[in-house]
Amino acid sequence: MPKLNFYTDINDVANEAKRDLIDRHSPFIHCDDHAKKGEPFDVRVQVGNEYLHPDDTDHYVSTVTLYNGQTKLAEATFFAGANGGQGNKAQTSVTFRVILEKNSKLIANAYCTKHGLWEGPVKDIQVA
Repeated sequence: MPKLNFYTDINDVANEAKRDLIDRHSPFIHCDDHAKKGEPFDVRVQVGNEYLHPDDTDHYVSTVTLYNGQTKLAEATFFAGANGGQGNKAQTSVTFRVILEKNSKLIANAYCTKHGLWEGPVKDIQVA
């Protein structure tokens, strides 16, 4: 089982290398704060906000998973080179279309083949 790394606000981290490591591996949820019950709702998950992640054959983001609490809603799989290839850095991003029935706490995870599993900040969604 890989170690689970949690997002820390990089504005509170003094060391630039640590800021880079945290940000480039953390999945960030981008979507509206409100959804309509039972209707399709787009949720974009982007790995890295200020820093780009490598896309090398031995170091890349292989999965991005979206949860509502402990319930898995969606997952995307990436392969080495899918975001530009060896020697390149890229923004790994995926948009999921989900249906929510009640207020939700969305959480995203991203798995880096070199640095393990990362969990981003929780996004609260009000459903009406």
